[in-house]
Amino acid sequence: MTDCVQVSTATESREAAERLARGAVAARLAAGAQILGPVTSVFWHLGRFGTGEEWQLVLRTTADRYPALEAYLLEHHPWNNPEVAAIPISAGSAGYLDRVRGAAPPDEHESGN
Repeated sequence: MTDCVQVSTATESREAAERLARGAVAARLAAGAQILGPVTSVFWHLGRFGTGEEWQLVLRTTADRYPALEAYLLEHHPWNNPEVAAIPISAGSAGYLDRVRGAAPPDEHESGN
């Protein structure tokens, strides 16, 4: 198991996904992001069954940076209650994982340094 996670959310448009991605990566909350879509989602929400076209946003960060990334996504997301989910990256090439760690370093204020 590594200390890196892959975080996903979805938006109604490519532009909204790109704004979230640019902001998160520029703030060094994530090492990088990919925008996939459009995708068709099938879901239950607010007691109703539905389908819709969405753009999926996938970001990579460290477990330590996840809380700050989650807070950013929730604050800037166009939806009131968006999906924000993280799954652990169980393994990966050493160089890639080092790049994720280096691009999304711990916040000095969060770590007490």
